Amino acid sequence: MGFNYIEIERVEKLTKKEFIENYYKPQKPVVITNQIEDWPAFSKWNFKFLRELAGDKTVPLYDSRKTDYTKKVNEPDFTMTMSEYIDILEKGPTDLRIFLYNLMKDVPAMKADMKWPKLGLRLIKSLPLVFFGGQDAKVFMHYDIDFPNIFHIHFEGKKQCVLVDPKETKYMYRLPYSWICNEDIDFDNPDFERFPALRKVKPYITNLQHGEMLYMPEGWWHYMKYLTPGFSLSLRSLAGSPVNLWKGLLNVAAIRYYDNWMRKRKGQEWLDYKDMESVRRTNALFEREEAKV
Repeated sequence: MGFNYIEIERVEKLTKKEFIENYYKPQKPVVITNQIEDWPAFSKWNFKFLRELAGDKTVPLYDSRKTDYTKKVNEPDFTMTMSEYIDILEKGPTDLRIFLYNLMKDVPAMKADMKWPKLGLRLIKSLPLVFFGGQDAKVFMHYDIDFPNIFHIHFEGKKQCVLVDPKETKYMYRLPYSWICNEDIDFDNPDFERFPALRKVKPYITNLQHGEMLYMPEGWWHYMKYLTPGFSLSLRSLAGSPVNLWKGLLNVAAIRYYDNWMRKRKGQEWLDYKDMESVRRTNALFEREEAKV
């Protein structure tokens, strides 16, 4: 038994008014198709193109291991060249991923291949971030540290995206001082006996293909799985909600540094504490709610 998923709405090319009124203001996710066909990137961006243009660039790589206390928040596990990484992607399934990489800072010529969607968001033009994964690679369930609104545009292959409304955060076994959930949870096959509060969660799901754009509202949890090798481009804006803007600034300016300090000071003991607390707090809340029913 798993989750009962809700399919994310899919629409064709939107106007600014349609997007703002129907999706941004109500903070509702949506997949937008036929929105970037006029970008040169739509026909140009693939692994062969990236190998030729950026093959010599050193890229940050992550695997599927749990958080390592010896590393800082979002510190990569290792590095290699883009060309070496694409070789691995093309050989077969791999859990190696590129995460939060500003490729266009290293290869500014790629900016000429894209356009900034004119849908009413003030996108941060210095942060067009890319994400890569091999077949079966998974991105842990998390929400973004700075609570941005995100246009997530997929290139090459197919990618499954699972989103959870921030209103359900209390059931997500969020780790203290973090924006990820307990890493022992398998969101493909959730263990409702060990993590009973997950029964309250109603995730949204979609599969993205080349050129499709997913709007992820601020603070929404997301878990990604690459069904085939591929890569995506994320364009982001600051949170529109003053509360979320403040939370994001606090995370970026203070909480992540405190977490890094505690990892250095306490080591694995700190990570074990966070794991246990996520379960204790969430299960206690779930039990209180169930007792009222």
